[in-house]
Amino acid sequence: MTLIIVESPTKAKTLSKFLGKDYQIEATMGHIRDLPKAALGVDVEHGFTPSYLIPKDKKKHVGELLAIARKADTVILATDPDREGEAIAWHMATILTDGIEKKKLTKKTEKKIETFKRITFHEITKSAIDDALAHPGVIDTKLVSAQQARRILDRLVGYKLSPILWQKLSKRWLSAGRVQSVAVRLLVEREREIEKFTKEPYWTIEGDFSGPITAQLISHNEEIYEKQIILQLFDGKYTTTSSTIISEDQANAIIEDLKKPYTVSAVEKKEISRNPSPAYTTSTLQQDAGRRLYFSSKKTMQLAQKLYEEGIITYHRTDSLNLSTKFISEAREYIANTFGKKYIPASARVYHTKSKVAQEAHEAIRPTDVTFLEETLKNNPEFNHDHVRLYEIIWKRAIASQMEKALFDSTAIAITSSNAYVFQVQGSVIMFDGFLKVMGYENGEVVLPTVAVGDTVTLSKANSIFHETQAPPRYTEASLVKALEEKDIGRPSTYAPIISTIIDRQYVAKIEKKLVPTELGMQVTDFLVLYFPRVMDLPFTAKLEADLDAIATGEKEWVLVLKAFYDPFIEAVDTTMKTAEKIKSPVEETDEKCPLCQSPVVIRTGRYGKFYACSTFPACTYTKQKPETIDMKCPKCGSDIVIKKTRHGKTFFGCSTYPTCTFAAWKKEDIK
Repeated sequence: MTLIIVESPTKAKTLSKFLGKDYQIEATMGHIRDLPKAALGVDVEHGFTPSYLIPKDKKKHVGELLAIARKADTVILATDPDREGEAIAWHMATILTDGIEKKKLTKKTEKKIETFKRITFHEITKSAIDDALAHPGVIDTKLVSAQQARRILDRLVGYKLSPILWQKLSKRWLSAGRVQSVAVRLLVEREREIEKFTKEPYWTIEGDFSGPITAQLISHNEEIYEKQIILQLFDGKYTTTSSTIISEDQANAIIEDLKKPYTVSAVEKKEISRNPSPAYTTSTLQQDAGRRLYFSSKKTMQLAQKLYEEGIITYHRTDSLNLSTKFISEAREYIANTFGKKYIPASARVYHTKSKVAQEAHEAIRPTDVTFLEETLKNNPEFNHDHVRLYEIIWKRAIASQMEKALFDSTAIAITSSNAYVFQVQGSVIMFDGFLKVMGYENGEVVLPTVAVGDTVTLSKANSIFHETQAPPRYTEASLVKALEEKDIGRPSTYAPIISTIIDRQYVAKIEKKLVPTELGMQVTDFLVLYFPRVMDLPFTAKLEADLDAIATGEKEWVLVLKAFYDPFIEAVDTTMKTAEKIKSPVEETDEKCPLCQSPVVIRTGRYGKFYACSTFPACTYTKQKPETIDMKCPKCGSDIVIKKTRHGKTFFGCSTYPTCTFAAWKKEDIK
């Protein structure tokens, strides 16, 4: 019997469809060893040696896997094809080797770590599995070292910084993280840039001409009205549009001066092409799913995980833009048969990955079948509507990436007055839809009348339009993911849990799809920037990421990377613990009096949100939950519905009159 070990039961179930009875497929149920929860678990003095433990809830399962492995002729580790998957394979091999050797098996049957077979595949299909089994490899210890270095780095930062926050900010539930704290800093810096920004009014002028043509006033005597304001922000440059027309009186004076004869002074026609985007990477999938489907990063990754494990898409944690020659060939054939040969370019499209560490043997995220499987997914009880929606954008993007470019006929018309005012209008008409046949497009065509240079046109009406310069936008999940990837902060596969964590910790609130730092988030960020500027520095964090990549390729030694980080870091920790003063947490005053001691009641921020508390705490321990209402009424008694949290932090909705009325619901849609 051959034992194949994977991470999840779903993946095991899908694999079993392609393999016969000679194979037994078991799942580790995720990570099977980790650093201890209640201790640092890293021997800094002896080469940063980690102390890995099998969690209590995994010990029985590990014992069962060990018993099966003892009976197996061959053990194959088929965990995911990335650093996390390699680490799980290594931990599993180590546990099995130790467990088998404890039984004092003979040399003939003893299994050493190097004898475990390691296979990887990027899609769960019969052909991919057969190919992987035919070409087994060994565990890549360089990838394991990179994962281990990341895990230890994150543990050192979190374990050393969090207690400082507890002590200096008097909140024992705060946490800091090597990447999460930098992500919060991006949001905090942006919020302050928005607060500093002063909106300035400006006007534009639009003219209606015979033809009909509606055009924008762009210049007078060759002086351009529109101007660009470029701001240097914390994370880069930001451009906002303005104009030299800065008052309504100025705009009205110009309109009065426009009552002159006009002629067409220029007509420029050209063909514009638009190429398709490459198939998704982990980052671009999260961004597009956020923008187009309004999915959170966490939801996107959960849905993609299911689609991968069920064999519908390729592995969803990837930086590569590469597609297999087999898929490209099948896609081109599908496109030609479905839409016509004119929709495929003369040669296959090849996209080059910018990431230095993306492995070209890996692929971008694509469907495992070029045929659109919408009905198959809809009829499968394992999938819901959101799985289908995510699959659809993955399928469209991958197929479109191999299609012909779209062509547009673009026309620009300039109209000039006898006193040198120039209006301009641009229009475009799609001539060939190309890849847009699959991706779709909004009909934004502007069809212009046929005119020639020298034609006389009449201005029938001119309007001034009020505008304001726009502050830099707040981040959304999609734009934060984009910024983190562009600045090489963390890995795209970690962005979803990072965003979830900073929201759960109340460092950030999600308001109308925007990520807004809270007072607490700003306070923690200010403290960390002041005392740990190196840890909070974007280039330094990116350099650490590059060091981890260098470990994965064997260019750097993981212990040396950790030592170079740790020595100055622990010095800053010791100095801060000794010298930093306690920071008083901000409170909101109220008109209420404490029912126990009659002192003023204030609003404080706790682990699960804001609450009322006596201002004399800890002398008086009176507290009361501060309800946050929603625009819904209790279906039982008609009172307000408020947002509440369980003692474990899970959100639910309940009646504001509790305990008089005990109505409660987990979801808004259940409030009926």
